[in-house]
Amino acid sequence: ASDVVGAEVLPPILGAFRDAHPDVTTELVLSNVTEDLLRREADIAVRMVRPTQGALVARRVGSTRIGLYAHRRYLDAHGTPETMADLARLAGIGYDTETPAIRAFLASGVPLSRDRFAFRTDSDLAALAMLRAGIGVGACQVGIARRDPDLVRVVPDGLALDLDIWIVMHEDLRALRRMRLMFDHLAEHLAAYAATSRD
Repeated sequence: ASDVVGAEVLPPILGAFRDAHPDVTTELVLSNVTEDLLRREADIAVRMVRPTQGALVARRVGSTRIGLYAHRRYLDAHGTPETMADLARLAGIGYDTETPAIRAFLASGVPLSRDRFAFRTDSDLAALAMLRAGIGVGACQVGIARRDPDLVRVVPDGLALDLDIWIVMHEDLRALRRMRLMFDHLAEHLAAYAATSRD
């Protein structure tokens, strides 16, 4: 799973799976690199992009919306932006390297470039920590931001990008009961998360 989904979304879901199936051992690998399931680099993956490889079982379970957020403390000190143009006067938190997800984001027509960010990181967890520390404005999943009353959505009409959530595994693993159980558990609980990750 991606860094932020693995750290912020999956722990309670995996805890519930453990409660139901205490004999199954789970290894959680966090990486924003798309692992090759055909080469068995992972058994099951949670992806934010549609899988393109054949011989995979994939289920889209919903989508999560990405919005712009800032900590209440930062907005109290610097003012709340009302338009995308207002963001130019504020410290932006964003990416350093253009990944496939970032390129898809930019293809949606959002006029951003890494040069506009005062704070750059390729770690979604670091960007979220910067938001929570109140040092600027950055992107965050709506479902994650809702858990923190101090994170305030800004310019909601200026940025509203939806990322699909996919559960994926190699088709050969369907025959293994523990894999089917985990796949179905993830699909059910991530669908519930997706339902809370909308405006």
